[in-house]
Amino acid sequence: MYERNGASIRNIAEVLWETPPAHYDAHSKMLVTPATAGTRRFDHRISSYQPKGYVAPHRHKVQEQIYHVLEGEGLMELDGERTVVRAQDVIHIPPGVEHALYNTGLRDLVFLVITTPPEDG
Repeated sequence: MYERNGASIRNIAEVLWETPPAHYDAHSKMLVTPATAGTRRFDHRISSYQPKGYVAPHRHKVQEQIYHVLEGEGLMELDGERTVVRAQDVIHIPPGVEHALYNTGLRDLVFLVITTPPEDG
């Protein structure tokens, strides 16, 4: 890892997979967060949900999120309505919108998650 004057370069292989709360067969690598890079304005991670993996429906008070699907397919639930998502779909989730994501495909669902601010106030 390279780190200088607050800037850093990290290879994804240097970061361990974690299983966040309320995630099932769903794991994330916390790539740029207040804990890993000292950022104050956002959280950037890559997530991989195995077939049948999902995050339970939830909402954020102040956080805004962007999901960018890289591989696989599944169902994105926004305020109770489910839509198929697949590679290169980009999902924007404003604060207060209940959401969940389910891997209904046959292979891993891999996507980037960018969240701002990093804490939900």
